Amino acid sequence: MVNENFIILGAAINLVGGLFYVRLTLLGKIKPNRLSWGLWTLAVLVVGIAQVKQGVGIQSLVTFAVALSTLLVFVSSFLNKKAYWKLTRFDFFCGLLSVTGLICWYFTKNPNLAIVFSIAADLSAGIPTLIKSYKYPETENWSGYLASLISVGIVILTLTNLNFAFFAFPFYIFCYDLTVLLLIKIRQKRLISANPQFNRPIESHESPN
Repeated sequence: MVNENFIILGAAINLVGGLFYVRLTLLGKIKPNRLSWGLWTLAVLVVGIAQVKQGVGIQSLVTFAVALSTLLVFVSSFLNKKAYWKLTRFDFFCGLLSVTGLICWYFTKNPNLAIVFSIAADLSAGIPTLIKSYKYPETENWSGYLASLISVGIVILTLTNLNFAFFAFPFYIFCYDLTVLLLIKIRQKRLISANPQFNRPIESHESPN
């Protein structure tokens, strides 16, 4: 296990990665799914609050850093029309599942159940981004997910208490970020191999109706 002070480094890495993602969004080089990023902010805040109630301590700092990063990306997506990603009915269905999870959190008094519902809400909100990363990898960038992956990896390495409140959320985020990162990298590589002109301007790509 590494020293807990590395948590501060992990939080900083997450924020830097988030700001880089924000920059690419503001430049119109990527198109975040607003539904995913907006609901991620709420779900992660819930987890952070539940972690504090469960006495998680300094490890929760990265959770709040993730919440701040997702909020900044969500806001930045409204500041550049080129960063607009058209939402589909499926996106809204996943959003409904996410909100349902948050409502379930609200009515539970058990912090561990709050974490379970929040993870379910976070994943439901993230499904559209998983699909978008596979179908339209040119609208995403892997660097922000790598930064988040490293930051929660640091959290996991600092844990001496492996009970649910401490371990569940960073492990989930690690798995999710790794999945999205691999989807983006592998799909971009395959599409470039199949079509050398794949890296055409992002404006020419539209999400399905």
